[in-house]
Amino acid sequence: MEGEYFSSSGVKRGPGNMQVKDGMGDANDVKKAKFDNGGNTPSKVVYIKSLPNDASETDVVQLGMPFGKVTNVLVLRQKNQAFLEFADESCAANMVSCHKTNPAQIRLKSCYVEFSTHKELKTDLTNVQAALQAAQGLLGTGNGTAPGVIVETSILRVIIDKLLYPVTLEVLHQLFSRYGKILKIITFTKNNIFQALIQFGDRISAVTAKDSLDNQNIYNGCNTLKIEFSRLTNLSVKYNNDRSRDFTRHDLPTGDGNDSGLMMGDLGIGGAGVLGSGANALMGGLGGLGGGAFNLGGNMANQLSNRMENTPGLNQSNSGSPCILVSNLDEERVTPDALFVLFGVYGNVHRVKILYNKKDNALVQMADPSQALQAITYLDKARVWGKQLRVGSSKHQMIQMPKEGQSDSGLTRDYVTSPHHRFKRTGSKKYIIPPTAVLHLYYVASLEEDDIRRMFSQFGTVKGFKFFQNDRKMALIEMSSVEEATLSLIGLHNSQVGDNLHLRVSFSRSTI
Repeated sequence: MEGEYFSSSGVKRGPGNMQVKDGMGDANDVKKAKFDNGGNTPSKVVYIKSLPNDASETDVVQLGMPFGKVTNVLVLRQKNQAFLEFADESCAANMVSCHKTNPAQIRLKSCYVEFSTHKELKTDLTNVQAALQAAQGLLGTGNGTAPGVIVETSILRVIIDKLLYPVTLEVLHQLFSRYGKILKIITFTKNNIFQALIQFGDRISAVTAKDSLDNQNIYNGCNTLKIEFSRLTNLSVKYNNDRSRDFTRHDLPTGDGNDSGLMMGDLGIGGAGVLGSGANALMGGLGGLGGGAFNLGGNMANQLSNRMENTPGLNQSNSGSPCILVSNLDEERVTPDALFVLFGVYGNVHRVKILYNKKDNALVQMADPSQALQAITYLDKARVWGKQLRVGSSKHQMIQMPKEGQSDSGLTRDYVTSPHHRFKRTGSKKYIIPPTAVLHLYYVASLEEDDIRRMFSQFGTVKGFKFFQNDRKMALIEMSSVEEATLSLIGLHNSQVGDNLHLRVSFSRSTI
């Protein structure tokens, strides 16, 4: 409830002694007023509740900016509530409609937007104008701006300070796309510091993302985002791979090219990109698998996706565990070997344990916490055997094998010495991507196309196939869905296809 009341003078007041002009009924009606998902009559004033404790007027204004001109704002910090007034009622209607099914986010906390019973806000506009100016970027946008004036563009330059965990292009896209449409991303390393250029579809989205995420930590005490506006007006992307991506062009090759050379002229902003000795590029900046113990963050997929209803901020409690808890499995079909293959795409699996009394749950122990993080990032919410997996960090530090003479029906297996690990060398860098419908096949020279199609058709419908033109031992095969491709990978990876040869199956971004 917005907490309206009548003063002793008979003037209707809102929270914070705000005078309201709306012609509403008596005090008893006001006290009984309840919100029910925007059920109030349309108004150019919206009511926002469940704000984070540190929300400012600028944060609230930024939330409304994409929907039209904001004319007034009032934040009630003690109640974690705010009111936002638009110049036009249609702008408020668009905002309420947008956030009915997709909760708004301020400082990565879900907030709830409804029409206010107020028709107009009467507040001291001194502070309001400052918030509007800060949020709407009235510091100049042309080439003729004075020295020292920040020019707000649609391209952000992002520096990851105190880097402890891998930051991939996908992670950046998940995090920043919550503030608007992303057109292009280029990642690179300069002076041993991981950086990225992110181009939004419009300047307002870039401004909102910068103000919301600048100086925020992806994990507790590390992976700090340092964000500023780029001098570039457009990013030129040559390749769609793990370092660069043009989301408007899916036809680009996935070659080994590195676009970072195109951006060197941009790195003079803010001290030539040097953050000082505090910057830690331990992971090499591109999602490597460096060894050592890391303070593992919480479920990255939950932190960085749009499903953050109960997440108060970017930071979550750290567990530092290489173990993963997997739930919502098909208990009739899951096996330790199946999980070894699936999770082995994102790191070396040391042990797997399917819980004896709850066989739709399992523990997977990776080689180290950084690999566990990668598996969580890409496999949480993946569909396998008709179910959506839930994948998160476990409180356990390791999986205990059954005691000698004790049987657990083969539900616990050790894979430390398996010859089928994908990551043979410590620190090796793999082309790691989310599950896709297209699979890359290796060691298929001894097989004919019909044989391969027949092998994969047991897991679904084969939509396309082709051998590599210059190397027939490799091929691409496309299944009709990502789930079918995932099941094919689980069922066929490491299958023997010749003397001492085993089929290698990986997810691929290529198209057929």
